[in-house]
Amino acid sequence: MPQPQIITESNARQKTLQWLESLQSNGYRLTSSRRAVVEVLATADQSLTAADLYRIGLERHKRLGLVSVYRTLEKLEELGLVQRVHRPDGCHAYISALEGHQHLLLCESCGRVEIFRGDNLKEFSRRLEGASGFEIHEHWLQFFGLCSQCH
Repeated sequence: MPQPQIITESNARQKTLQWLESLQSNGYRLTSSRRAVVEVLATADQSLTAADLYRIGLERHKRLGLVSVYRTLEKLEELGLVQRVHRPDGCHAYISALEGHQHLLLCESCGRVEIFRGDNLKEFSRRLEGASGFEIHEHWLQFFGLCSQCH
């Protein structure tokens, strides 16, 4: 079985600019509140809740409102730029959307996210389809534990 491959994030500043460009080209205004949310989330190395984004975003834009955070998250999710992840505490948070078929490692303590490829689950999915009668279209695989800095 091949080793899982950890994926590192390239140029967060470039990602920020791409997200802003995508929002603008899809007809969304680039308000200072929206920019603050994009800058925080595009550069984050951990999953962030809407409340986290609000708290951190206030440092960049003093007039940021929680409604703006939720609306921006909605737009980013519609455009496929971010995705929701489930955290062990039962809340959901947001990370940059994955490209292709990848999986997640999430730290239960600090929220850090690592993305990895590997462990082809096609055979398992095929057997599960046969046993359940479901037609499986996709799956998410998230591992929860402690990152190297928290254990």
